[in-house]
Amino acid sequence: MESGPAIFAGAVFALFGGGLLAWTVVRVRQGESVAHGVNRVASATLASVAGSGALALGMWCFTRV
Repeated sequence: MESGPAIFAGAVFALFGGGLLAWTVVRVRQGESVAHGVNRVASATLASVAGSGALALGMWCFTRV
């Protein structure tokens, strides 16, 4: 019963992190900024760190099952 919330949270974090990293890769390959009005390098770096952190948090949640 207690593993249900951990599975749900892990799935949410993993999907968010994967989606954010995929969005970042597509935008960088197109040569555009990830965030409107922000430096291209800074926005790609921040989005990559946030996406990787969300994936790591999702994997940590899955180890708690």
